Amino acid sequence: MKARFDTIILYVQNVELLKNFYVEHFSLKVIEEDSGWVLLNAGAVNIGLHKIGDLYLEEIEPGYQFDNNTKLVFEIDVDIESARNELISKNTEMREIKTFENYNFWLCDGTDPEGNVFQLKVKK
Repeated sequence: MKARFDTIILYVQNVELLKNFYVEHFSLKVIEEDSGWVLLNAGAVNIGLHKIGDLYLEEIEPGYQFDNNTKLVFEIDVDIESARNELISKNTEMREIKTFENYNFWLCDGTDPEGNVFQLKVKK
């Protein structure tokens, strides 16, 4: 079997909020949308934002952020410090810029409005 990674789906509380976040900050294109679903083109892979079922939402306190083990990595074509500062100026939580020994990229993690972790990545 040959497989090609196509889409990652995040189950979210507010589809519209996260759609606007990723379209505004990363210029992702909406390729499919309805009341509980948005599919965004992120280059080689799509990001699906799927509304959490109402049964689960009833038990979630407003403003709750989920713990998860997923990170969305965006390779960018601009200076990472400028990109980080722009996101911070728009009230996006961002961590410090980092790299690793013998690694040819600068990295910076942040979180979207529901606490999903994303990373900016740029060649040194």
